[in-house]
Amino acid sequence: MTAPRLGAAMDVRFAVTVEEFLEYLTDCGLNHVELKREYLHGHPDVPTPEEVSTLAERFDVSVTYHAPFRDWNVGSFNEASRRASVAQVKETLEDAHAANAGAVVVHGGSVPHRYPEWVRERAHENALASLEECAAHARRVGVPLCLENQPASETKRRYTTTPEELRETVGAVDVDPEFFGVTLDVGHAKVNGYHWSEFVDQLGDRIRVCHLHENDGTADQHEPLVEHDRILKEVPAEYFVFETKSVADVARSVDRPQPRFTE
Repeated sequence: MTAPRLGAAMDVRFAVTVEEFLEYLTDCGLNHVELKREYLHGHPDVPTPEEVSTLAERFDVSVTYHAPFRDWNVGSFNEASRRASVAQVKETLEDAHAANAGAVVVHGGSVPHRYPEWVRERAHENALASLEECAAHARRVGVPLCLENQPASETKRRYTTTPEELRETVGAVDVDPEFFGVTLDVGHAKVNGYHWSEFVDQLGDRIRVCHLHENDGTADQHEPLVEHDRILKEVPAEYFVFETKSVADVARSVDRPQPRFTE
């Protein structure tokens, strides 16, 4: 079995280039990067997928992508918005393929709690249909799509906040499990009142990516997660990703010196 990879995600708030970040990651002893679509949309100097592949080979790191999650909703009851969201996931899968990435992380959609039941039902049906369409595209391009457990929201109904909901959603998508897996987010699990091991118990054979960050249980704070050794040993993921709000927080997670560049 190949040893799991440990790295960090590039957030839209990171004011560094991918090359600068990879140099810092590898100096910290890490060997994986996750490219969030929001970072790629927002930063003025981003590499093409082919350039990502070249950089990954140069720095000897593995790569995952994170599909959009702002201005986006695969569960939208507006059909035009739903189709546009699906198209963005498919584009991310294609870019991931071109970059030789190992997986694409995706969220499962949402709908406001305050809307009528028939709207909420349609939104849920749309979310499942969208995920099945995206997972089928993942199979075509050969890059696994990995559905993430989300934090609960006071204003929105989300479909993957508990181990049971995530398992049911994954099970409702009729696509080869090789190309439709799970991203376990340990911080989201905690803020929802669950231990990450409860997700492993129900979905361990589908987990390919694991997001690492900490909170105090009251909000999805994305603080550094220093105590992560047990997670790396017991979560059967291929890629472990620190998902923090700053590059400095990546350093804190692995007890390494702070970056010298200005964020």
